[in-house]
Amino acid sequence: MEERQNKKGAKVAEFLLNILRGVCIGVAFIIPGFSGGSIAAILGIYERLVGAIADIFKQFKKSILFLLPIGLGMVLGIMALMFPLQWALANYPIPTVCLFVGLALGGMPSVTEKIKKPRFLNVFSVLIPLALAAALSFLPLAGEVDLFALQPFGYVMLFVIGVVGSCALVIPGISGSMLLLIFGYYNPIVRMITGLIKGQHIGTSLLVLGLVGAGIIVGFFLISVIMKWLLKTHPRGTYCAIAGFILGSIPTVFISTVKDAGLTVTQYTFPLWYWLVCAILLFVGVIIAYGTILIARKASEKHPRNKSEKI
Repeated sequence: MEERQNKKGAKVAEFLLNILRGVCIGVAFIIPGFSGGSIAAILGIYERLVGAIADIFKQFKKSILFLLPIGLGMVLGIMALMFPLQWALANYPIPTVCLFVGLALGGMPSVTEKIKKPRFLNVFSVLIPLALAAALSFLPLAGEVDLFALQPFGYVMLFVIGVVGSCALVIPGISGSMLLLIFGYYNPIVRMITGLIKGQHIGTSLLVLGLVGAGIIVGFFLISVIMKWLLKTHPRGTYCAIAGFILGSIPTVFISTVKDAGLTVTQYTFPLWYWLVCAILLFVGVIIAYGTILIARKASEKHPRNKSEKI
């Protein structure tokens, strides 16, 4: 009886923890340059997340039970933190980004520890993805799309954009929000979401966001199947590539944030306290992320996951 209660309590705790993980992944989707996939890898649930999405038709109940709280957390994170984060990025862009970069750096050991016995060729598995992720910030931005004046082909493009956006949640280090910025969809979609929350243009907003959401779901599944196969057949090289993508996204998030805030070289002359706050927030992010990894390791050693429970 006591063992059954312990199992039930563990399941409830896991459910709540996955909601929190989903909030973190959702927040990453808001910040241009960051990737939800990176956060999933840093939190140590990337393989399970990809496996659950790829096997959703084979192990529907188990996959849904794992994905449901993460999806709920993502929605809660986006809805609750979109306005505060948009305000922070508009008024204090560099300190805000420093906190999240610190979280990314502090969480890197959860990725690198899975690269066992690296070989010389794995250096290229890191450097090439790193260069690709960093190059995103130098691509020219297209003009913003008017989502309220779309032609028929424009609605088809919304589905395609959804597939592109799903990259942010499946491929670590590839920022879907950054890609949406490049194609001119990010800010219009953000404004449409905030307008929908306020009750504006409900019909058009639901249609547009529904098509984007459908693309995200399809992209989720297709990319997850590919990533699951790569993790199974080439785990070392895949994790090296994940590490490269995450590291390459760090300069991207700084550059994209600076561009989005409209800062110029002459505006970099902030007072000393401003840069001190940036350094403190970076350090705090590292400590929080690495501390979370240590706590998770101790918890897994105390209560090891049964292999049969893995997805």
